[in-house]
Amino acid sequence: MIQDILIPFLLVGLAELGDKTQLAVLILSTKTRKYLSLLAGVMLAFVLTDGLAILLGSFISERVPMEYVRIGAGLIFILFGIITLVKRDEEDDEGSYELKSPFVSGFALILVAEMGDKTQLASALFATQYEPILVFIGVVFALFILSAAAIFLGKLIMERINKRTISLVAGALFILIGVSFLL
Repeated sequence: MIQDILIPFLLVGLAELGDKTQLAVLILSTKTRKYLSLLAGVMLAFVLTDGLAILLGSFISERVPMEYVRIGAGLIFILFGIITLVKRDEEDDEGSYELKSPFVSGFALILVAEMGDKTQLASALFATQYEPILVFIGVVFALFILSAAAIFLGKLIMERINKRTISLVAGALFILIGVSFLL
């Protein structure tokens, strides 16, 4: 029973460490002070994507070409990057640009980015080998810890680095991640 939680927790946690979705959470956290709202949106996206993966197993990956999912995710990342760079120019002298809705931004970006991701596929695979409810608990707990850590790190970065510089780097990273999806 404990392995049904522990194995998915450890393996998904390790696989997600430094992944594009965690980088996206970190970048988004530099654009808001509503950290709980961002975390709630991110976690809802993870719960939906990984929950569906666990429930439906490989059904989704057999029906929806991953190429379409990758293209959609790439375009959304590029769009977020362009918006970040454009908003950078609209910041006031203190660089106070904030996400209008951290919940929606976190939810939308992670929902699309996580579709077809290795951790989502791993979650589906674990659900075929272990008790699905316990797999879900282990996966979501790992994603929660990593997302909370990314938000905390983003908060620290935001306090120490010029916000206009953060916007420039964030926009460029979003675009690079988007291009990597397309390639």
